[in-house]
Amino acid sequence: MDALIAKADAMPSRKRKRTQPKSKTDRTYESVIKQTSLPKSLRATKSIEGLPTHDHIANKKLRRQLTRTAENAASSKLLREDAELLLTGEAGGVAVEGEMERTWRVGQAEIVEGAGHEASRGRREWKLDGGPYRTRYTRNGRHLAIAGRTGHVATFDWQTGQLHSELQLQETCRDITFLHDQSHYAVAQKKFVYIYDRDGVELHCLKSHIEPTRLEFLPYHWLLASVGNAGYLKYQDTSTGQLLVEHRTKLGACSTMTQNVHNAVIHLGHQNGCVTLWTPNLPHPAVQLLAHMGPVSSVAIDPSTGGRYMATAGQDSTVKVWDCRNWKGAIREWNARGGPAELEWSARGALAVASGGTVNIYTKPSIHNPLPARTQPPLYLTHPITHRPLTSVRFAPFQDVLTIGHNAGLSSILVPGSGEPNFDSAEADPFENKKSRREREVRGLLDKIQPDMIALDADFVGSLAPESKLTTAVTATLAEGKGPVIGGKAMPNVPYALLPRMERLRLAGKADTTEDTSDWEDDAGDDNDGEKKPKMTKEEKDKKKMRGKGRSLARYLRKQRKNVIDPTAVAIRKKLEKQEAEKRKMEQAAAGQTTDAKPSALDRFKRPS
Repeated sequence: MDALIAKADAMPSRKRKRTQPKSKTDRTYESVIKQTSLPKSLRATKSIEGLPTHDHIANKKLRRQLTRTAENAASSKLLREDAELLLTGEAGGVAVEGEMERTWRVGQAEIVEGAGHEASRGRREWKLDGGPYRTRYTRNGRHLAIAGRTGHVATFDWQTGQLHSELQLQETCRDITFLHDQSHYAVAQKKFVYIYDRDGVELHCLKSHIEPTRLEFLPYHWLLASVGNAGYLKYQDTSTGQLLVEHRTKLGACSTMTQNVHNAVIHLGHQNGCVTLWTPNLPHPAVQLLAHMGPVSSVAIDPSTGGRYMATAGQDSTVKVWDCRNWKGAIREWNARGGPAELEWSARGALAVASGGTVNIYTKPSIHNPLPARTQPPLYLTHPITHRPLTSVRFAPFQDVLTIGHNAGLSSILVPGSGEPNFDSAEADPFENKKSRREREVRGLLDKIQPDMIALDADFVGSLAPESKLTTAVTATLAEGKGPVIGGKAMPNVPYALLPRMERLRLAGKADTTEDTSDWEDDAGDDNDGEKKPKMTKEEKDKKKMRGKGRSLARYLRKQRKNVIDPTAVAIRKKLEKQEAEKRKMEQAAAGQTTDAKPSALDRFKRPS
């Protein structure tokens, strides 16, 4: 048996080969796979180089969590690099070939001829009879709202020409603005502010906004701000319908207002030449600046620099550019021909100045460079308009289009390089549909920012608040020379509300340090020399307790003190004087002092002794 087993082990083994079906090869797949690679978002995290190792951590759960966090951070970095590749749009511009040529000599006909078919559609002329007009675009730049002075109001998609609503209100309309999207808009009419839907149906009449002149909508706070002839700045919450706050500017009627999109601060221009900055949580202006020697006609904020620069125009035909970080003076100033000007900044930092019958466009960095002389910056483009007055200039978002409102209607011109070529679809999508608009509206309501977070310095969010003296406990010790010292002893961890009055005044810096505070307690403690003060008797305590307090009759007189002569008070006062005189006589008689009798009228006939 053993021999048979050994013989079997010596025989070579024959393994059975498994037959697998032949797979058909895809020639297209084989040809494409050689030239392509898996996207970075789908690659395995192990292929990412430079990941930190956490082998030195003994806790398996913590080590796995840290490794996963590092992998997610590296993947997010790669995805961010891929997203930057999608920003392929570049801002254009007008360039000249020779040194003697100037960009402002190029007219709109040449620009339209050189631009593409899609871009050339922005050059339009609308002849309307209800002028002068004011215009406003939605955040995505797709829809346009116009309001004529005589009551003609219309909203439409200016790219496709689709008309949403058209109204003839038959009364004065001073301004118009969209709310969170094109489905609602507000009109500043003769008496109040009215809100309409996309079809032109009146939804609300805001009677608390009396005689409004300018309107602004804060998209992240859902606030409608208005200012009018009464001189009140009012904030209306459009999500709840509540009038949030109203500020009395105390500077008269105001017809100039704009907002800083970076920190949602409202800038107002007044008739006395001042520019004031307002927030909902301050009853007074955060900044008050004397910008011009006459009324302010227009104010604009540069969005390309995060709201750092402000441009103002006045009735004195001057345009000034201010640095909002220091307010030490205008960094640029020049004269605008033709009277007061209308200003507007584009998303790429181009400044449009409409004055008289001409629209001039200036580009940075020339308008940001400080220059003490009143020299006009280099001109980029200019366009003459014969229909005066020019009441409104608006740049279309994500487009190189400038819309000018005047007495005869609207004029749109092309300004190459003024619009932002890339857009964030999560913020403003020019190609959004009905579903995405609804989702963005719901998300905007959920992420609404509270009005008390509006401030000049938007970076305060996430920082620690300064310690307040009125709410925190005093933790300083006697050795440090701080904190309350009551009866010669240090009292740490005493709330501010429980401190004596003199100690509260001392912490607030209003107390007289020369006053003796050793008698704050009835029982005196140890002094610095270690000597104990004797305890006061009952009579001394009662006398000290009544110190500064008058008698009942004196208190009665003090309460009855009036500016008129009261017979009762005169009689009581004579009675008091008589009592005081008798008391004095008794004290002198007890002391053995003789008082001279009161001299009479016959004493002068007596012979001197």
